[in-house]
Amino acid sequence: MISIKNIQKIYPSKQGQVKAVDDVNIEINDGEIFGVIGYSGAGKSTLIRMLNGLEIPTEGTVVVANNEVSKIKGSQLRKARQEISMIFQHFNLLWSRTVRQNISFPLEIAGVSKRERAKRVDELIKLVGLDGREDAYPSQLSGGQKQRVGIARALANNPKVLLCDEATSALDPQTTDSILDLLVDINDRLGLTIVLITHEMHVIRKICHRVAVMEEGRVVELGPVLEVFKNPQELITKRFVQQVTEPEETRETIEHLLDLYPHGRVVQLGFVGESAEQPLITNIIRNFQVTVNILQGKISQTQNGSYGTLFIHLDGETEELDKAMKFIHSQQVGVEVISNA
Repeated sequence: MISIKNIQKIYPSKQGQVKAVDDVNIEINDGEIFGVIGYSGAGKSTLIRMLNGLEIPTEGTVVVANNEVSKIKGSQLRKARQEISMIFQHFNLLWSRTVRQNISFPLEIAGVSKRERAKRVDELIKLVGLDGREDAYPSQLSGGQKQRVGIARALANNPKVLLCDEATSALDPQTTDSILDLLVDINDRLGLTIVLITHEMHVIRKICHRVAVMEEGRVVELGPVLEVFKNPQELITKRFVQQVTEPEETRETIEHLLDLYPHGRVVQLGFVGESAEQPLITNIIRNFQVTVNILQGKISQTQNGSYGTLFIHLDGETEELDKAMKFIHSQQVGVEVISNA
């Protein structure tokens, strides 16, 4: 569906040339939800804008839905963009138009008849859950409702690709989750290919099939979300994974717990897929002469399966602790010893 090959984007500046995107190669499958994550300045916004021709690469090619977006111009590009829609962080709605009129706008531009427009808008209002708000103006809507209007408008011309530019960054956590659930539903129902950029690993974890991690214009890591969670390779990727698995309050709690448990071992366990559903703690207690105290834990769902993190305190004789640790390793569970007294 989307092929990005040897892409570079170079901007001139007073200090010399700036490589916003540096030799990026990505293949995105039809019907996939693909995430691009990176901090500010990583190049992710420039990359996504090259997918609909808002930016032209300095080198390389971008092909979206069989259109070489990096080369075409004028009427060809306008036609190609009908298959590539975009939603934005700040909604970009027309404030003088109602919900219905905002959603109808791209259909008007495309020359769709009034009757067909009305039918399509009704379908989209129902799809995004805005029944009863058809005649409201953007100023009368919540942030989540505004983004739903943006999504409905983006879907008006039945695109093949939906680009999401930090689409949930301006929303509170609960509203963010509702918008992400809507995107998953749209992906399931319509088979739409979705590409989203974000700096929040929670967004990637919740809905993406695969993720590319960008730093200084380059893709430094790429793979299925569950695999990236299981075994992050780059330091920046590890930081992003920790946003979900080890939030700041977790680390503070663990530091406090280390003072409470001066003996034994405090261990961090990482569970992926089926291992997250096994009775590991029960088996440790039954088979080894150790005490186990669960300190803190969390299991999260990704599109590819479960991922969990559990902090436990093990105490007992050194020999039994070693046996228990060997058993844990044998269960395909990630193990990191936080303290070993």
